[in-house]
Amino acid sequence: MANDGPLGGDRLWTVAEVAEHMRVSNMTVYRLIKSGQLPAIRVGKNYRLRGRDVAAYLDASTTHVDEAQS
Repeated sequence: MANDGPLGGDRLWTVAEVAEHMRVSNMTVYRLIKSGQLPAIRVGKNYRLRGRDVAAYLDASTTHVDEAQS
């Protein structure tokens, strides 16, 4: 199993763990799941998120400030 940092690999994270890591509310994570922006696995009534999916979402959401604008 690959480990690409704290969220890498196939480990399953709870909504609360992902929210804490991202420093957002649980509701924000639920909204990202519902909108399809963040893939999740349904386990009973709960969601689990793969670390690699969360890491990919964060990588895709990263913005870069153009140094010329600084």
